[in-house]
Amino acid sequence: MKAFVLRSYGPPDALELADVADPVPGDDEVLVRVRATSVQPFDWHLMRGQPYVARLMPGALGLRAPRLRVLGGDAAGEVEAVGKAVTAFRPGDAVYAMPGGGGFAEYVRVRESDLAPKPANLSFEEAAAVPLAGLTALLAVRDAGRVRPGQAVLVNGASGGVGTFAVQLARAFGAEVTGVCGPRNADLVRSLGADEVIDYTRTDFTRLGRRYDLLVDIAGGHPLRACRRVLTREGAYVFVGGPGGRWLSPVGHVIATTALARFVPQRLAVADVLGAPDAGRNLRALTELIEDGRVTPVIDRRYPFAEIPAAVAYQERGRARGKVVVTV
Repeated sequence: MKAFVLRSYGPPDALELADVADPVPGDDEVLVRVRATSVQPFDWHLMRGQPYVARLMPGALGLRAPRLRVLGGDAAGEVEAVGKAVTAFRPGDAVYAMPGGGGFAEYVRVRESDLAPKPANLSFEEAAAVPLAGLTALLAVRDAGRVRPGQAVLVNGASGGVGTFAVQLARAFGAEVTGVCGPRNADLVRSLGADEVIDYTRTDFTRLGRRYDLLVDIAGGHPLRACRRVLTREGAYVFVGGPGGRWLSPVGHVIATTALARFVPQRLAVADVLGAPDAGRNLRALTELIEDGRVTPVIDRRYPFAEIPAAVAYQERGRARGKVVVTV
């Protein structure tokens, strides 16, 4: 099969289109013929091997060379084959998944428990925009944030991949939503259900004196102590991401959030979608919301498979509105 292979850390042109062996599904795995995938910060962090401190931590990064050679955290396509212990899927089924890697290829192996039927009202490209970003937003809003109807939710970074899902999910769960984004994206964020939009180029939301029950921090950029100022006494702060750095950021913010959590009255958490169980069950929850019309993926640009390096380069610039998807 064809796949984009990362043999060494570097810029997008380090991704090399090559012929590799077809993956063989294990007993509890499904082989998916990938019809579409998407590009996100997950991919270019792994591509660059940054922040460097992450190379010393357990996970996909290797110390000197990438441990994960085929990137791509999302996949939508059709079941090609199933392992002998798989019972919920059969060849030909339209599915989507967050395989955690391998999506930049014609085929990918996925555990049965991480797979879900594709939403009936989405194309493969639209479905590929959902898994990693949608699951991150779901964990941040529903699980770590424990949002309830009538609460006030602030989404910092409301126009990106995770942010567009977080705004819609908070709204779907009955919250009053304020989105923080740049001026060119204000209308988009309002169209997703935000009751108010704050232009971060003109206003620092941490200095407005307002209080929120939940702050979903996707864009980062503010110290944790400043973010805590906008929370109610029993409010929740959920860290999702922030500006990338060569050495430490955003890992430093993750460490600070985790370390401080036990000492303050507010609930501080990190949305760790890659370490969370039940991806398939949570994808089914997203499917229900999508098919009910309460959540819709936002797609900025679409690229053909041969142009994955260009898609990664565009996403790395940090200007995408919603998701960048690739047709395989």
